Amino acid sequence: MTKKRICMTGILVLSVSLWAGDTASFVDLGFSPDGGTYMFAQYGIQSLSLKPWADLFVIDVPRNNFVTGGKISYSHDIPVIAGQDGSGALYRIIAKNAALAEQYRIDFCRQGQPLYVSLENGNGSLGETIEFRNFESGDNYRASLVPSVEGSGNALESSFYINLEKISRGGDRKTYTVGTPRVKRPLIASYRIRKVIVAPHDGSIIFVIEMKKQTSAGDFDIRYMVEAARL
Repeated sequence: MTKKRICMTGILVLSVSLWAGDTASFVDLGFSPDGGTYMFAQYGIQSLSLKPWADLFVIDVPRNNFVTGGKISYSHDIPVIAGQDGSGALYRIIAKNAALAEQYRIDFCRQGQPLYVSLENGNGSLGETIEFRNFESGDNYRASLVPSVEGSGNALESSFYINLEKISRGGDRKTYTVGTPRVKRPLIASYRIRKVIVAPHDGSIIFVIEMKKQTSAGDFDIRYMVEAARL
């Protein structure tokens, strides 16, 4: 396992690796006022067809699962032209699902406070341990991502979970297990923690996970998911 320590107090652009496949961009769309729900999106351009696509997700933070109707995908039927980044698909999926954001009281101005942003690359199949701090609350955190990868080729599947330790300003320690290790994801070769954010004035924490998904061409697409917890 690898270990690194990066503390963040400001907003940084999420850095991603460049692969031969399709690389998604992650977008933080905000929390509800009570921090109980969280919306995010990802978008990109299909590497072969050059058609822009986008996914939209709404998460029930305490349950660490999608809300009803909280997983939506869109793929445009016309390829992008030179200079476009595929973000048009993102704008379209957000506009078409404004009612979903309103239903779950998502406030686009209540985006998460970054506590950690990874600027490094590595082999996520080996796991990793990170340490970070919330300078406002004084809490320190240590998070270890534990992956499990099985099979190869079309039989490849994997899962992971995160062991999280929180140390308060006063020295109290609490431990949590974040994630669902029983869920096996087909064709996912590795996972990395790319970002950690917390809801404004709340105990909701979000781990942004980068996934390398094997393609039929033998390269990898980059996709994102989140793991959520109410601490």
